[in-house]
Amino acid sequence: MSQLPEIVRDIQRVSFDVVQQAAGFQAAILADVAGRRGTMHARVAPVHERMQLAGPAFTVEVRPGDNLMIHAAIALAQPGDILVIDGKGDQTAALMGTLMMSACKKLRLGGVIVDGAIRDKLELLELDFPVFSAGFNPAGPTKFVPGRINHPISCGGTVVNPGDLVVGDADGVVVIERAKAPAMMALAAKKVADEAARIEAIARGDTASKWLPAALRAAGVLKEGEAL
Repeated sequence: MSQLPEIVRDIQRVSFDVVQQAAGFQAAILADVAGRRGTMHARVAPVHERMQLAGPAFTVEVRPGDNLMIHAAIALAQPGDILVIDGKGDQTAALMGTLMMSACKKLRLGGVIVDGAIRDKLELLELDFPVFSAGFNPAGPTKFVPGRINHPISCGGTVVNPGDLVVGDADGVVVIERAKAPAMMALAAKKVADEAARIEAIARGDTASKWLPAALRAAGVLKEGEAL
């Protein structure tokens, strides 16, 4: 049986056109149209609430507290790629800091997502580069332990495959399978339009949720014919 090498260099990425469209939508909108799935745990959050990213996932798996394979991934990633790092949620040592993030920005990567700790928070706020992490720790990492690049990983509790669409904003991160991403764009545009219409209706005083009575009856909270 054939076995993939630890480092996979060539991957199929979600198209640039889809990434451009996705960048115009909130992560929440995309999560809704994707079936309310594919979102990372809330521990994975932006360093600053205004940070946003959208692009193809360039996946990295490391052992807790070791960043050897992240250095390799930075050397291999292409402009626009989002480094998505399975750091096992470990927060006992930082996997990345200003030096590595500066290199990512210089290489025009699309951002970094780390399910683990990072450091140099104040400097990262000044760097103007989108970074999401599970926390901060001043301790540095080791660089001894092998890992894997561009294999399926678990990051923030969700599956991420190389080349999947990754979108992050103040609400967190959503991952959409590469093959399904194009179809989600039209659905996302329709949802945005529907929500805009609903907001206009609320502004006119129509605050009632028309679906609510039927849902309450289906849940057994209201009897047939009974109203709120």
